[in-house]
Amino acid sequence: MKIYESGENYLETILILQKERGHVRSIDVATELNFSKPSISRAMGILKNAGYIVIDDSGNIHLTEMGKQTAEGIYERHRLISRFFVEALDVDRKVASQDACRIEHVISEESFGQIKKWLEEHGQTNAV
Repeated sequence: MKIYESGENYLETILILQKERGHVRSIDVATELNFSKPSISRAMGILKNAGYIVIDDSGNIHLTEMGKQTAEGIYERHRLISRFFVEALDVDRKVASQDACRIEHVISEESFGQIKKWLEEHGQTNAV
């Protein structure tokens, strides 16, 4: 099933929150993204039905293997595009992160690969 930009944002947010807190509930996603609880509940239902997440009896959200792979790919694109903007183009970190958040969903594999290659070749290792 094709996942849209909003679904990718939810998965990325779940991944980040899991890394930070160890567990994630719908309310955590709603708070992080500043969305209403009903909107997040609907989105979680869609992601669950598509096989990207499971929700346990306690309400904790867990990424499935497919969900984790998708989220990690989006998060990697976000981080590396942000780094490229900051380190290669001297863009402000906040602006770079905001721009990367939009670009990460539409960038081609070829362009992303070239950004990644440029960062590797230029020894750019600072995380954004």
